[in-house]
Amino acid sequence: MHHTSLVAAVASMLAIAAAPTASPLGRSEGGRAIIVSARGAVAAPQRLLVVGCIHGNESAGIAIVRRIEQLAPPKNARVWIIPSLNPDGVAARTRGNSDGVDLNRNFPYRWQPLGGLFDSGRAALSEPESRLASELIHRIRPTISIWFHQHAKLVDASGGDIAIERRYARLVGLPLRLLPRYPGSVVGWENHVLPHSTAFVVELPPGTLSAAQVRRFARAALTLVGDS
Repeated sequence: MHHTSLVAAVASMLAIAAAPTASPLGRSEGGRAIIVSARGAVAAPQRLLVVGCIHGNESAGIAIVRRIEQLAPPKNARVWIIPSLNPDGVAARTRGNSDGVDLNRNFPYRWQPLGGLFDSGRAALSEPESRLASELIHRIRPTISIWFHQHAKLVDASGGDIAIERRYARLVGLPLRLLPRYPGSVVGWENHVLPHSTAFVVELPPGTLSAAQVRRFARAALTLVGDS
C-alpha cells in the first residue's frame, strides 16, 4: 500500500475508534432504557466513567454528562457516559427507583438492610439498575469514576486517590470534604473491588446549573484523565 494511503487508512481507523457510540445498557425496574455511550480510543490506558444521576431527584449532573458527550476526549482516554442510572426516579422526581430502592445503598460492599427513604432493597444488587452498573464497571474497569449528586456543593473524599479528588475540587471550585461512609454505596464498592482506581462523589449545588457551570464541571472531568 502507498504510504499516503496507509496513513489515511490508519487515520480512518483511529477516527472510527474515537467516534461516539451509544447503546442501551439495559432497562430499569420500570422498563425505561438506561443508555451508555463511549468515546475515545478503544485501547486507551485511561478509562473514565461519568454518571449524571443515580438519585432521581438529583438530576443536575445529566447536563454535565451531556456536555461531555459533545467534547473530544483526551487522546489517552476512553470515556463512558451514563446520563442517568435511574430514569424511573428522574421521571417521578424521587430518590429511589420505581421499587422505591435507593440505588446508592444497593451495592455489595458493606450492604445492610435499610428501610424508608434509604431503602437498600431485598439484597445487594437486587435492582436491575445496580446490576447493570456493576456489570459495566467489572467489564470496563474504569481508572476514574465520577458520580454526580446534589445538593451539598462539595467533592467527597470518597476513598480513592485523594490527589485526584482534590484536583477535581480545585478545578470546579468546590471544597473537598469527607462524607460518611454509607453502606452499599457505589463509590465505596468501586474503590473496594478496584483498589487501583478512584471513584468519587461530586455533590452539585441545588437547582439547575448555569451553562458556565456545566462547561466547567465537564471540562474538569476530562482534565483528570488528560493529566494522567
